[in-house]
Amino acid sequence: MKKTTPKNYEDALTQLQTITESMQNNDLPLEEALAAYQQGQELVQYCQQKLAEVEQKLQVLDNGELKELKLDEEH
Repeated sequence: MKKTTPKNYEDALTQLQTITESMQNNDLPLEEALAAYQQGQELVQYCQQKLAEVEQKLQVLDNGELKELKLDEEH
């Protein structure tokens, strides 16, 4: 299983799906399965990071103007 850096969130999800299918089908020898699992963990972290970035950029409509949502960091 070749390791590639995802281009974007959707690409990471596609890679995760491929890894999951390979592992579910028992197509991988133990060492390759471990490497695939590690790659999957990295992809999950990548996706979580991208989702956090999008959440921070979330915009709200206020009086007809779009502006970035300011979240109170004390929560």
